[in-house]
Amino acid sequence: MCMKESRYIHKSHNVSILLYHFVCSAKYRRVVFSEMVDETLKDICLEIEKRYEIHFLEIGTDNDHVHFLVQSVPMKSPTQIIKMLKSITAREIFRCHPEVKKQLWGGEF
Repeated sequence: MCMKESRYIHKSHNVSILLYHFVCSAKYRRVVFSEMVDETLKDICLEIEKRYEIHFLEIGTDNDHVHFLVQSVPMKSPTQIIKMLKSITAREIFRCHPEVKKQLWGGEF
C-alpha cells in the first residue's frame, strides 16, 4: 500500500531524506497477518506517525511478515525506530486481536 511520497525533512541545522526498509517476520514465521490484522497494523502505524518523527511511505504485509518503508530524522537510529515499531505494534495488535497471541507460542510477536 503506497501511503505517501518521501520528502525532505527540514530542521534548524540540516535537511535530510533518510529512508529505511524494514522487514519484520512473525515469531516462528507463523501466518498471522489476516485482512483485519493488516488494517489494524496500518491504523497503528498512522497513530505512531502522529506522535513520533517517523513517516511511513509504504506498509506491505504478507501472511507471515510485514515490510515498512520508513522516513525519519537523523537523530533516531534504525535500532531505535525498529524497537519502537515492534513494541508498539505488537502490544496494540495483541490488545485488538487476542487470537493472534494464541497462535504464537509464548505470546511474543
